[in-house]
Amino acid sequence: MPSCLFIVIQNLQRQNKYLKLSLMKLKKILRVLLNLLFWGFTAGIAALAVLILIYGNDLPDYKKLATYAPPVATRLYASDGSLLIEYAEERRVFIDFADMPPQLVNAFIAAEDQNFWTHPGIDVQGIARALVNNSMRMFGFNTSFSGASTITQQVAKNFFLTSERTISRKIKEAILALRLERSFSKQHIMTLYLNQIFLGARAYGVGSAALMYFNKPVSELSLAECAFLASLPKAPNNRDRAIERRNYVLRRMVEEGFITQAQADEAAAEPLNINSGFTAQMEEDFQYFAEDVRRQLLETLGRETLYNQGLYIKTTIVPEFQRAASAALNKELDNYNNGREEKLQGAIIAMNPHTGRILAMSGGRSFSESSFNRATQAMRQIGSTIKPFAYLAALERGMSPQTMILDAPIVGWREDNTLWKPENYDKKFLGEIPLRLSLETSRNVPTVRLVQQIGVENAIGVAQRFGVYPPDLDNINLSLALGSGETTLQRLVLGYSAFVNGGYAIQPKLVDYIEDRYGRVIDGQKTELVEWQEGMLPEEKVVDTEPLADAQSLYQIVSILQGVVERGSGKQARVPGHTIAGKTGTTNEVKDVWFIGFSKNLIAGVYLGFDTPKPLGKGAGSHMAARVFADFMKVALANEKDQPFAVPDGMTFVRVNRRSGAAASADPNGIIITEAFKEGQGPNPAPSVKAKVTEPIVGGVF
Repeated sequence: MPSCLFIVIQNLQRQNKYLKLSLMKLKKILRVLLNLLFWGFTAGIAALAVLILIYGNDLPDYKKLATYAPPVATRLYASDGSLLIEYAEERRVFIDFADMPPQLVNAFIAAEDQNFWTHPGIDVQGIARALVNNSMRMFGFNTSFSGASTITQQVAKNFFLTSERTISRKIKEAILALRLERSFSKQHIMTLYLNQIFLGARAYGVGSAALMYFNKPVSELSLAECAFLASLPKAPNNRDRAIERRNYVLRRMVEEGFITQAQADEAAAEPLNINSGFTAQMEEDFQYFAEDVRRQLLETLGRETLYNQGLYIKTTIVPEFQRAASAALNKELDNYNNGREEKLQGAIIAMNPHTGRILAMSGGRSFSESSFNRATQAMRQIGSTIKPFAYLAALERGMSPQTMILDAPIVGWREDNTLWKPENYDKKFLGEIPLRLSLETSRNVPTVRLVQQIGVENAIGVAQRFGVYPPDLDNINLSLALGSGETTLQRLVLGYSAFVNGGYAIQPKLVDYIEDRYGRVIDGQKTELVEWQEGMLPEEKVVDTEPLADAQSLYQIVSILQGVVERGSGKQARVPGHTIAGKTGTTNEVKDVWFIGFSKNLIAGVYLGFDTPKPLGKGAGSHMAARVFADFMKVALANEKDQPFAVPDGMTFVRVNRRSGAAASADPNGIIITEAFKEGQGPNPAPSVKAKVTEPIVGGVF
């Protein structure tokens, strides 16, 4: 026993000796490892310090992101608040973090950066995981390549760096990410990311992408739609694998505990209804108007402000009126163009004659076929639509609507060494007729005599005063007074507006007001910001000019133009139940046809013609333009009560014979009308003999 015990004790002593040796060796190994770790860590810190010293000094100023104001699309709205179109180099709608749906944020975290809320800007775990996965992939294991960029690093890259694949760029990206995390909250960084990231289809940020892909704001996105948007950063322009990538995001959301498996299954079963046609593109009907707005604002505001500053532009266009105008114009054009190779074109423009607010505008058959705006850009001969200005010149000189002028042939009359024989459209002559009857039936020969009597310069001067012709016209001659001069439909409508608005020149207005992204109003003339104050109202219109003509003469012209529609050449423009005035216009050989007409508070003009002028052919005429006008006005005035034209003080109304101008009591036979006379004017004497003109008057007798 003692010997056995001795042997056991010896073995224990021997094992203890070995154990002590093992512990000593282990301590030495641990000491070495600790030294390696220490010096490795020290070396890492030193290397990091060197990298920061090398790459951190010339990095961009990230602090400006504290007041992030990204380029945002400018939006054009109709008068009723409906969106017409966006102007943008990058489609973007800014969304604050508080307005982001939690599931949308969670979807991006699950897909892009699962440790976003906890890492300091770079994800060490993610880097290690990426190294392992990528190494295994390189050695043939079935793992996918993965990156290690955090959302914060993506913000750093998207705002300040390029996408080049270099070590130096990655180092700079990491340094910036660490600095961003020290300076800003996680919520602010996520706001930067979700508003800046490119998601395909020219959409930048989730706000724009929600509109582009689903035509809805982010607040209305479903779980499936949130997952789809979160799948886009990896391949924003590849939709072939859209459902597969969306479902991957849903699986990641389950793994991260953001949703249940049941929610994921339900979302995965949802059809992916991508609204591929939505690009904030308006209806065809509105494009001519919107392009005029764009050109005007590009000139006054500049490209950077218009395209990148997120303006809210409230325009004057009335959608119901615009659709009615386009429909009326295209109906007439389609009727004419049926079966023809060369297509007739046209234009229509409607505005408030008191303010110049354009309520409808169409510049042709189709903007996609031709963006040339025939309402504002086409210079065309205006034919008989010029006549009211010449007749106004006569009324200003004391003539009355019943002043008699001669409608008889003119032979051998010369102008500019050219022999000219004016003719009426119907090739007939009526003898002496009242001025009113001549204009109501748009007769050429008595108009020539009238213009010659009052002076060509005076007749043309009224058209210039009203803005139809420019003030610096060269070679003023009689043919200009008959409509050989060229102008635009818009200028002609503006000129006619002064007939009904009291004689004031107005400017066309396409935009009511503009707000910047913060709701501050931009002064349209000075392009300055005006701070909004409680109770602020629009400035009252200040009239600082004299009327273009006296009120009584203007009313007489309006009364005659009312007669044009009721019983003259413009009968096709009648609108049942409404008081309408207007004038037809036809150029030589019926190459261009016009109608300009108005009610008390709405004016519209119509032009039809080929882009390369040529005769419209048999059966064509100004009645075509008058039909377009009537079709439009029937819709525009459908809910309005009839409003007669305002009568100025000092007018006297007398019932007269339309043909003779005599009082109805003295000449009761024929058509009896009510005439408006100024003070000192009155009916014509009763006719004694109704003379008939059977022989031409030779030699230009006026």
